[in-house]
Amino acid sequence: MNCIIIDDDKLSRKLIESFIEKTEFLNLIGSYESAMESLKAFEGPESVDLIFLDVEMPEMTGLEFLNTLENPPQVIIITGKEKYAVEAFDYDVTDFLLKPISLTRFLKSVNKANKLHSEAMQMSGNTNEEIFIRKKNSTLVRLSYDDILWIEALENYVVISTHDEKFTIHFTMKAVNDRFLESRFKRVHRSYIVNINKIKMIEDNVIIIETKQGNKVIPIGKSFRDSLLNDINLITK
Repeated sequence: MNCIIIDDDKLSRKLIESFIEKTEFLNLIGSYESAMESLKAFEGPESVDLIFLDVEMPEMTGLEFLNTLENPPQVIIITGKEKYAVEAFDYDVTDFLLKPISLTRFLKSVNKANKLHSEAMQMSGNTNEEIFIRKKNSTLVRLSYDDILWIEALENYVVISTHDEKFTIHFTMKAVNDRFLESRFKRVHRSYIVNINKIKMIEDNVIIIETKQGNKVIPIGKSFRDSLLNDINLITK
C-alpha cells in the first residue's frame, strides 16, 4: 500500500516513518508537515492508498483537508487529543491512533487497513455484475448490482439496501466505494452511495429513490453535487 504522512510534528512524523519501514506491505511515498504541501502526492504517478493524518495543523486542519478530497483514500488519524475520535469517524476514517503511538497499536491499525485494501482490490478485478454477501449465519447471498438502490454508512458498518432487504456488513465506506467501481454507483454524500439508475428525482440538494415502502430521501453533499450532475444524462432547457 502506498502511504503518506501529514503531520506538522517532526518527531511524530519520524516515529511513523520508522514504523512504516518495519511494515512489509507499506510503501512510504511522501512525508509532509502540512496539508497544502501534501497535495503534490495526489498529482504524482503513484496512487495514494493510505494517509496518516494529524488533526491539529496550521493553515488547514486534517479534517478540513479531508473535506477537500472528493474520494479520499483510507485514513488513519493520528493526534494527541482523544476528543477528536468521534468527529474523525464521521469522516469514515479507517482508524484513530492516539499519541504517543506504540508499534503494537500501529500494526493493529495498518493490518486493518491492509485487509480492507486487499478485499477492495480483489473485488475491483471482478467484472461480474453481482456480489456475494455473507450473512451472520455464514450463508452467502448472491446480490445483483442492479438490485442495489443505495448504500449507507452506519458507524463502523455499511447498509446495502434493495427493494426487498437490507444487508449490514462490517466495512468502511471507502472500501465499499472502491469495490463498486461501475459508473452506475456514485458517492453523493459522506454517508451515501447511490445507484444512479434508481434515482427518481433530484430536487434541490436531495435525491429521491422510489421504494416499495415509499420514497427514500438522500442528501447530496456539497462537495459531491457537481460530480453527480456531470455523471448523469442531464438536459436543461
